[in-house]
Amino acid sequence: MSKAARYVKDVVFAPGLKDWVLRIAKGAVIALGFILPGVSGGVLAAILGLYEPMLRFLAHLRRDFVKNAVFFLPVGVGGILGLVLLSRPLDYALEHWPVVVLWGFAGAILGSVPALLRESTSQTRRDRIDRLWLTGTFTVGLVVLYLLPTFAGTVPGTFPGFVLAGSLIALGVLVPGLSPSNLLIILGLLQPMLSGFSDFDVPGVFLPIALGGIATLLIFAKFMERMIDHHHSRTYHFVIGLVLASTVLIVVPTRSSETIDYTDATASTAVLAALLFAAGLALGLWMGSLEERYKTGAVIDRTAHEIATGH
Repeated sequence: MSKAARYVKDVVFAPGLKDWVLRIAKGAVIALGFILPGVSGGVLAAILGLYEPMLRFLAHLRRDFVKNAVFFLPVGVGGILGLVLLSRPLDYALEHWPVVVLWGFAGAILGSVPALLRESTSQTRRDRIDRLWLTGTFTVGLVVLYLLPTFAGTVPGTFPGFVLAGSLIALGVLVPGLSPSNLLIILGLLQPMLSGFSDFDVPGVFLPIALGGIATLLIFAKFMERMIDHHHSRTYHFVIGLVLASTVLIVVPTRSSETIDYTDATASTAVLAALLFAAGLALGLWMGSLEERYKTGAVIDRTAHEIATGH
C-alpha cells in the first residue's frame, strides 16, 4: 500500500473521534500563528498540509461547501482552544519581561526569512523587479509603520480595533510567512487581544475578531489565490519586505503603547535578550526547514482532503 493510500485509510477514514482529535490538534498549532510574533498561521497550515485545501475552499466557497465545512470545523475548534490556553502565559511574559521576549520574537522572525526567500524563487529566478519590490516595500513599510502610531495613535482595544485585529490575523493565514502579531504590537493591540482571549471574552474580543477575520478571508482569498498562482515571486518579495520592516520596529521604540522600552534594562537584560534572540533565530530556521521537509506530506494531506470531500 502506498504512503498516500495508507494515510487516507488510517487518518481520513479513521473513526470519527480520532479524525476530530487530529484536526483539533492541527487547529491548536495553527493558532500559534495568530498570537506569536514571528510565527505565521499560513506557514503552520502549510506544514500541516492544510494551507492549499483551505485556500481553495475559501476562494471557491460554494464548491462542496458542506463537505469542506465539516472537514475544517474541528480545525476551527482547535484554533479557539489554542488561543484560550496559550494567550495567558504569553500575556504574562510580555508584561513581566517585555524586552527579552520581544527580542526573542525578533530572532524567530528573522529565522523565518531564509525560508521565505527560498519560496520566493521556487518558481522563477529573482530579477531586478523582485529586488525593487523587496527594497521598496521594506523602505515604505518601515516609514509608514513607524509613523503610524504618531498620526493615527494607538488603536484602542475596542470592538472596531479588534475587527482590525481579526483582519490582520486573516491576512497572516492567507499569506504564508506574514506574522500578524508584528503589526498588532506596533498598533498596540496584541496585549489587549491576549487578555481577551485568556478571559474568554466572547462578545468583546472573539466576536469582532471573528467578524474581521471571516470578512477578510472571504474578500481576499480568491485574490490571494490568483496572486500566488500568477505573481508568485512578486507577492513573496512584497511579503518579505513587510516582514523585515515590522521586525525592525519590534525592537526600535515607537509611539505605540506596546513599544519596547529600554528604560529599566540592565546588563542581565541585554544578555538574556541576546540569548533569547539566538534561540528565536534557531527556532525560525528550524521552522523553515520543517516546512521544506513536510512539503511532501502536504501533498499527501491535500490528496486526503480531496478524497475526504469527494473533490
